[in-house]
Amino acid sequence: MSASRRSGTTDELGPDEPGEPGGSDLLAALLDGMDAALCAFDADGVVTHWNREAERILGWTAAEAVGRHGFAGWAVRSADAEEVQARLMSAMHAPGRQVHEFALVTKDGGRVLVRTQSAAVRGPEGKPAGVYCAFSEVHAQIDLERSIALSEALFEDAAWGVVLVDADLRPAVVNAHAARSLGIGRTSALGRPLGELLAQGVEELEAALTHVLAEGAPPAPAEMWVAVRTPEGEKRRCWRSGFLRLASPLAEEPVPLGVGWLFQDVTEARQAEQEAALLRFRTNQSHRAARAAAECEDPVEAATVHLDFALAGFADHALVDRLAGAPPAGGEDTAPVRLVRLAATPAGAPGPSVPTVAAGLPVRYEAGHPALSCVERAGTVRADAGSVPAERARAWALERQWPGDAVHGLCAVLRSRGRTLGVVTFLRGAGRNRFERSDTAYAEDVAGRIAVALDLAEAVRQGTAGE
Repeated sequence: MSASRRSGTTDELGPDEPGEPGGSDLLAALLDGMDAALCAFDADGVVTHWNREAERILGWTAAEAVGRHGFAGWAVRSADAEEVQARLMSAMHAPGRQVHEFALVTKDGGRVLVRTQSAAVRGPEGKPAGVYCAFSEVHAQIDLERSIALSEALFEDAAWGVVLVDADLRPAVVNAHAARSLGIGRTSALGRPLGELLAQGVEELEAALTHVLAEGAPPAPAEMWVAVRTPEGEKRRCWRSGFLRLASPLAEEPVPLGVGWLFQDVTEARQAEQEAALLRFRTNQSHRAARAAAECEDPVEAATVHLDFALAGFADHALVDRLAGAPPAGGEDTAPVRLVRLAATPAGAPGPSVPTVAAGLPVRYEAGHPALSCVERAGTVRADAGSVPAERARAWALERQWPGDAVHGLCAVLRSRGRTLGVVTFLRGAGRNRFERSDTAYAEDVAGRIAVALDLAEAVRQGTAGE
């Protein structure tokens, strides 16, 4: 049977030009290339069109289908033929499209449930000249609808962030949850580089997206720490992220369309885990320090043992200064505060604290020094160089008689039996964060243990002198 017969075309398109496809050939090629099954009927209900997808679903070839009157006796059961034919042909006199579901019979005798969309075909004068019917298997249509429904739900109601990133690593679609997490509107984020949305963690995220585009989805979710730009400043967040490579289903070879990035904010849980781990470590260090200090004959050595155990993972340097002369027994002391260096960690390579020779010369702290303020207030004092160049930070540290690499300081007062004995200073370099509230509590706990040891050393010295 000719192509014009199979596709139901005429020669109205004019004679074929040499070297160019004819109108009937072009129409036949278009019909056969459709993803949906398509058939058509003339005004009398005779099949005029039948494409390859219809042949694939039902098994009937175009040569076997075109020219038959309706589906009776071959594509539907005899009992259903009249109803099916009436429902299909009713579209010829109805506006728009009609959707129906019914069972068709395959060539090998099986049955398949299809969903059809039928509409009228108009003749040259606008009068109904027939009906075309596009159909697909119901399960395939349902799968498509489920996919669409899933996409819409993810981008509207999902309780986690969903971002579609194109091949240029720019957001193409952002759901409401992701927009809130990024602190920006859904449309405002589209097409912008990730570096404009995140202050930190961009390199790690872009590396993950590039890997997914090249290699595919990773086997497990990844947790990434990022800093989000907000009107209130940068906020550090931990996002548990999963990635999916998106490829076009219409291409013969997978063509990457981008990456689906799904993430959930787990910042609070990870911070709680980190705090719990840090608390366990510091508790173990305090326990070990207490056991080691108990074996020291010299109370001053016991104080340095507590200091050395406290430094692990907490600070880079530590200084212990004691009050010059006897501590006041009670009330307020109006005399100027003078501090004498008792012990210090090495200023160069890391090592244990070294007790200094008691020369009795006060440390050259200027007025307003954090250590002096700590003693005067009998409370903890924090100091920070701020975001300044390295040269200025070094000058800031040397002015305070601290090692040149110190940029964060924490001074905790040494008190025992209601008396101030001195101050312990913890120092951190530029590679560490500034001291926080939890660090203050730990420093005060260590200072209390050191103060007890120094108080014991003073009592032993006085007892020895009395003898």
